[in-house]
Amino acid sequence: MKSDHDKTANRNTQQRAYARELGEPEEKPNPIPRTFLIFAVLIVVWGISYFYLRLGGITDAGDTRTPIVAETTGSGGAADGSAIYAANCQSCHQSSGGGLPGAFPPLDGSGWVTADAKVPVQILLHGINGKITVAGADYESVMPPFADSLSDAEIAAVVTHIRSSWSNAAEAVTADFVAEQRDLHADRSAPWNGGAEIREVVGGPE
Repeated sequence: MKSDHDKTANRNTQQRAYARELGEPEEKPNPIPRTFLIFAVLIVVWGISYFYLRLGGITDAGDTRTPIVAETTGSGGAADGSAIYAANCQSCHQSSGGGLPGAFPPLDGSGWVTADAKVPVQILLHGINGKITVAGADYESVMPPFADSLSDAEIAAVVTHIRSSWSNAAEAVTADFVAEQRDLHADRSAPWNGGAEIREVVGGPE
């Protein structure tokens, strides 16, 4: 049997061994800095405020940009319909005239484009805000009016361009014709309320 002395020596040896061991690792508290929390709260409050303020404006998908007036080119200052289209229409209706499915209607093969010339002219003059059916699909995007930003010659040029581009093959439009159409609804201040109103007041595709 071990003596009390041996037991004490063993116990001291074990205690010294334990003393040499490193302590168990533990994760110290690491709170998020107060400055970051305040900044995050401000961002959230700003985002919510911006969202609710925007509810009072136009929320439908649409082209709400300020129209850009393209410079005239060619002899005698004739307006360049392709340049006007690129500056004002291409971002929505695309260079191919195919539009964007579910957002912006196509112009290529559209009966609204190749119908009586007064139809596309009136759409460009006053814009449109409401449902319009093009090639069997419904669209409810917003198109701005161009009556104040484009001249009669420029509207005639861009309408002629879209009526004769891609697969479209309709007759050209003159500035005098656009001037007549401008005077016809000169007192109008609101966009056309979708294809239904355009068809009722102006006309539409067959």
